[in-house]
Amino acid sequence: MSTKQSRFTFSSESVSEGHPDKVCDLIADSILDAYIEQDAQSHVACEVLCKEGNVVLAGEISSSGTVDHDQVARQAIHQIGYVENNEPFNAEGVTITQFLTKQSSEINQGVDSAKTEHGDQGAGDQGIMFGYASDETAELMPLPIHLAHKLAKQLADDRRAGVVSWLRPDSKTQVSVVYEGNDPKFVSDVVVSTQHFEGISQDEIRGYVVEKLAPLALGSWFAPEIRFLVNPTGSFSHGGPSADCGVTGRKIIVDSYGGMAPHGGGAFSGKDPSKVDRSGAYFCRFVARELVKNGVARKAQVQVAYAIGVAQPVSIKVETFGTGDDEAAAEYSKKFDFRPAAIIERLDLLF
Repeated sequence: MSTKQSRFTFSSESVSEGHPDKVCDLIADSILDAYIEQDAQSHVACEVLCKEGNVVLAGEISSSGTVDHDQVARQAIHQIGYVENNEPFNAEGVTITQFLTKQSSEINQGVDSAKTEHGDQGAGDQGIMFGYASDETAELMPLPIHLAHKLAKQLADDRRAGVVSWLRPDSKTQVSVVYEGNDPKFVSDVVVSTQHFEGISQDEIRGYVVEKLAPLALGSWFAPEIRFLVNPTGSFSHGGPSADCGVTGRKIIVDSYGGMAPHGGGAFSGKDPSKVDRSGAYFCRFVARELVKNGVARKAQVQVAYAIGVAQPVSIKVETFGTGDDEAAAEYSKKFDFRPAAIIERLDLLF
């Protein structure tokens, strides 16, 4: 993203674990984790769709492990908090349909190091991935998405702790930050839409968001001058997959940098680390963080591109947005090994 404007407002959104798309992401990742726990070499590409009382599992899985997909999916739904039996979507009552097959042998021959001509683990697909880091937060994340995430997490924490009794799992947050050059100056607007039980007044919901949730989640960035929009359409008692359809991988901007940096288009959830959509993006983020942590730049973006079945990247590009020396940053990035097997080992992605 260019930061040539001297003053501008940037907004990012986040969603809670109970958002229909995030429900699907958690189910897919829970199935992935269950396989990896039994067989670290499992190849998993699991997609999920949730709507009303239905959960559809589809994709390709090759593993020596044995996983009860039905049980894992229900446990994930229960963990999120969809347990009300009077709702179509609840952990015990959903109908789970499965369309899962083995991974294509033609893909496997390019991923399995024992089968490749070069004897190294190749990328599980072609594609481009991006990683980004900025010194504007301690986590080296852009401030708008960082604060949006904090609001979403605090909503979930408050629901589980019973801070208010009427919160339900589905919610979305959005934060607008005013920048001058590369520096965030203040939060101008916050949007919070949270699911709730019926019969709760909008005044009570707004009071909780403005007086309790926001000061805690925003911390030093909270100010009385912030404009708040709370459940702007009015009542939000009917939510989650009972109301809306969820699909895996549909929140890729929420999962990355809130729009502050480009995205290669590949989703993360439900994919083992041989899929460079996930591992490559993670490693680009790791390298971007190292560039910022070591003072090479205040902001850094790393792009990598792969060809399926080939270990070495097709290209690597580093950008610092005028906050560092691009050539020095590119030279620094050469110390990192972007081959899939090296990424998996460096980041310990098979735990």
